[in-house]
Amino acid sequence: MTQQSRNPLAARDPGRRRVVGGLFGLGAAALAAPVLTACGGGAGADPKTVTFGSNGADATPKSAYAALTKGFGQGSGLTVKTNTVDHDTFQKSISTYLQGTPDDVFTWFAGYRMQYFAKKKLCTPLDDVWDKIGAGFSDATKQLSRGEDGKYYFVPLYNYPWAVFYRKSVFKERGYQVPQKWSEFVALAKRMKRDGLSPIASGYGGGDSWSILGAFDYLNLRTNGYDFHMSLMRGKVSWTDPRAVATLDHWRELTPYYQQGAGGRSWQDAAQSLLDKKSGMAVIGLFLGQQITDEAIRADIDFFPFPEIDAAHGQDAVEAPTDGFMLSRRPKNADGAKKFLEFLGGAHAEELYMGVDPSNLAVNEQADTGSYNELQKKSAQLIASAKHISQFADRDSDPGFISTVVLPGLTQWLGHPDDGTGTLKKIESQRSRFFTA
Repeated sequence: MTQQSRNPLAARDPGRRRVVGGLFGLGAAALAAPVLTACGGGAGADPKTVTFGSNGADATPKSAYAALTKGFGQGSGLTVKTNTVDHDTFQKSISTYLQGTPDDVFTWFAGYRMQYFAKKKLCTPLDDVWDKIGAGFSDATKQLSRGEDGKYYFVPLYNYPWAVFYRKSVFKERGYQVPQKWSEFVALAKRMKRDGLSPIASGYGGGDSWSILGAFDYLNLRTNGYDFHMSLMRGKVSWTDPRAVATLDHWRELTPYYQQGAGGRSWQDAAQSLLDKKSGMAVIGLFLGQQITDEAIRADIDFFPFPEIDAAHGQDAVEAPTDGFMLSRRPKNADGAKKFLEFLGGAHAEELYMGVDPSNLAVNEQADTGSYNELQKKSAQLIASAKHISQFADRDSDPGFISTVVLPGLTQWLGHPDDGTGTLKKIESQRSRFFTA
């Protein structure tokens, strides 16, 4: 995602699956989603116009997508009519949107999230598009772009890693060392707190509760390994499994060092506290860079992989979501939309996008990366070195399960981090509503 709230909050289940609204104090009003509507279409749709549903409402991604649509228009003679909606609204309304009269092309995510709508037949296969763009992508990226039926449904644009970000000057001035192991990480957080810093920047207020999922994913990946994490996300193991309990036990050890008042703060404000040297670290994605306008500050930002908890798993998994585009199930201008997707899947499109937004990484291997800043170069190396790549909690799981059960449960637990057993029991009690044996 991009700064457009970066919210991987879930789409509503197309089957209108009902969840107990009061499970974690969520009433009907809290679950109600704003409506995302198409900006064009109908029987008289213009064959020279392609409609595009975008979740890039914030300044940087909005400008980057504008560069793409302009570039496509100049080369194709077609006009792209963009329907821009804030990321949270887009996420929460996506199922209703896709079942109605959606735009021809729309932004979305690779992996399980794409496969979910492909299985529901709410999008169009893109094998003919991939016949033309496939040479630019790795086998791993191709796998992320295919549905369970083996057909392609997704055109990737960029990815970005999550890690632990910090300011190099703060570490140098205070003599902090980059931690590699969990004990070192906790010890550093304690020292930062003694030094008057908020050790870990945190903001998950309002629509930004999604931001806690990056920490959860890494804690589970480091505690239990990639295979268990994916089994948990896919509903194959119990949330009361002792290994899940161990994940929350580690998280509870870290919570005293979270920035105070996180539940009433946005992720952007939390990130700004890191930039302002009021916080020492932040578990966040490379999109942190979208907050930076001063290149001197950008040069002072660095990151380290989330620390090792169990040597059996080390730091071999990296959270690196992939974002891109899909084609709606009945596009009004199918030919024009596929030409647009062919363009979006090309190296030139990625170069145009990264030229505006340097906080992501091109996934087309033919794209020129010569203009990458140091953070982008290091991020690309981190992803390339990973043995396993996860997407993000609700990209690797049923989106409704994460948004209506897991996320509110974990958010409530963070407010009063006890032993976590009760929270995990409540989550487990709802698992069968979303996953079948």
